[in-house]
Amino acid sequence: MEGDSAREETAVRRASRVDVSGIVSSLCAAFDDDPVAMFVFHGQRRRRRGLAAFFRALLLGFGYLNAGEVWTLEGLPGAALWAPPGKGRPRPTDFLKLAPAIPFSLGVSSWSVLEFLVRMDARRPPEDHWYLSTLGVTPQRQHQGIGSRLMQPVLDKCDGENLPAYLESSKERNVSFYRSHGFEVVDELTARKGPTVWLMYREPR
Repeated sequence: MEGDSAREETAVRRASRVDVSGIVSSLCAAFDDDPVAMFVFHGQRRRRRGLAAFFRALLLGFGYLNAGEVWTLEGLPGAALWAPPGKGRPRPTDFLKLAPAIPFSLGVSSWSVLEFLVRMDARRPPEDHWYLSTLGVTPQRQHQGIGSRLMQPVLDKCDGENLPAYLESSKERNVSFYRSHGFEVVDELTARKGPTVWLMYREPR
């Protein structure tokens, strides 16, 4: 009985609107040291406010919570945000909608950031695919298999529907993790005076 109870408490589940604040908090902690986040939002205060506005916009404003699939666990230690085929991710110009919420978030490299987002957007696969927009786990809960479990429901759906999956990894150390789930690097993209992201594609199994 104790084993069954533990599995229920840690079972992955679809997120709901009441989870938004907790998920945003967890993702902000997970991405606080992210190279792309530090490139986009200069300074700790800007980064934390900017990330909070960004993740809330993904969940609510850009519709991942309703139009996509968002998976989490009890306690909200992290989340996986997926866009379904045909939905894709927000376009670079969509990020301009965040300006009223984070008026001081972008630094002097705003144009470099926008140019980088445009280049990354252009590399999206043209065919239908599931897009892993965000996968994050709070630092104190990392390396416990949570990220794998959060991804698995949609990876299973990809295989069942015979559809590929796609993501951009902003940390090189995460490339091997995604490879263990069937993703392969198909390209690299480096921002001007900024970070590198690894574009990864997964064929259905």
